[in-house]
Amino acid sequence: MTRVVVISPPFHSHARPLATLGAALSRHGARVDFACTPAFADLAARGGLGFTELAVTRNANHGIAETTRQDRAEAHRLREFLDATHHGPAATLLTQARHRADDLLADPERVLRDLAVLDARLRPDWYLVDQLSYAATLALHCLGLPYATFCPGHPSYLPTVPDAYFGLPYAWPGALRPAPADLARLRGAAAANDAAFTAAFADIARRHAPDRPAPGRAFALCSPHAVVFNYPRLPWLPPAPAGPEALYTGHLLPPAGPEPLDEHWQAVLARLTADGRPLVLVALGTFLSARHDVLVTAAAGILRHTPASVIVAAGERVAAVTGHPLLRDTAPERLHVAPAVPQQELLPRAAAMVHHGGNNSFTECLHAGVPALVLPFSSDQFAIAHDAERAAAALCLDPNTLTPEAAGRAVAALLAGQARGTAALGAGLRPYGPGWAAAGLLRRMPARP
Repeated sequence: MTRVVVISPPFHSHARPLATLGAALSRHGARVDFACTPAFADLAARGGLGFTELAVTRNANHGIAETTRQDRAEAHRLREFLDATHHGPAATLLTQARHRADDLLADPERVLRDLAVLDARLRPDWYLVDQLSYAATLALHCLGLPYATFCPGHPSYLPTVPDAYFGLPYAWPGALRPAPADLARLRGAAAANDAAFTAAFADIARRHAPDRPAPGRAFALCSPHAVVFNYPRLPWLPPAPAGPEALYTGHLLPPAGPEPLDEHWQAVLARLTADGRPLVLVALGTFLSARHDVLVTAAAGILRHTPASVIVAAGERVAAVTGHPLLRDTAPERLHVAPAVPQQELLPRAAAMVHHGGNNSFTECLHAGVPALVLPFSSDQFAIAHDAERAAAALCLDPNTLTPEAAGRAVAALLAGQARGTAALGAGLRPYGPGWAAAGLLRRMPARP
């Protein structure tokens, strides 16, 4: 029996798709252990996976970033990031660039030691490692252990040409195009991080694995065997890395479909969709739910300019959203605000969604055939918004200049069928997914001697 260890950072948006892929590997006959922090042991158990403790980064996000316990430095960096999002793409991406070393290469030597101990104990045939867990990828390289790479975000997170950089979007949506001077600053910061990470990788490899090949460009380091992209294979994407097999899963949703809604959410859904009202989800992910100003603007515009009802995922800002002057008098038949929502379970009942351009929201909307209004703030969300717009699966607006009128008009256009590419693209993705990716990995990955 093939034995696999899945290495995930302690972020819900990464751990959930990785656990889904791990469960698919298990259904294909592999014995799978999920390696993460203890807060995610239940996620492994629900997927029928073993669990082993491994921390690959200092920060965490257990579902709502603001309510996850962080140390003082991590909490300060989260606040700095959220503040930067108010000032647009350049300010946000430059802030993320400053945080990059602490975010992505925390305690690399400790991770190397911990992985060596884990490997001696479990002796898996190979590993599946989240691509953003750079310390874990470097450790696997130094230890000479076989692994497959899982890319949780936009495929351009793995740069394959010299002038592509992690942290610099490969393309921008029409509504958010930074000025040339800002783009130059972003490129300079991304290039500096590229050089610094590459030098750090080389130093660690020289000291701990002098007999191994040099790791080369740090952000481009990936499995020589297989790379799994949680993304559709769109014809205009940058080239995949040369050498490994590129597996574009299209989505990582359970093959049995979403879990049934519990009684509470069934009642919410019945109330909001009475008399045939369409339903719109508004959710900005586990970090950006803190931007309750944007949540309020989007929800108010939809309620004012369409016949739809709205469900809002507001994190710890439920009171700020429900008590806002634009929403506080809304009838309960048209608005429901909760800290978190069962997004995968609700999407098949939704007519449209407003989201931040996160990879999971993008692929889940495509799979459900649901058009979207994308409001990107950070990271790879600009690239994903570009792809969604180009595929005619979404409209995109700037969240910081959003008005209720603009949000309402955009969602009205979606409800009228303007995102004409959504259904065809979603139908094309359904044959793929976790089972298809698991079969590809088991076919491609070598057995341990």
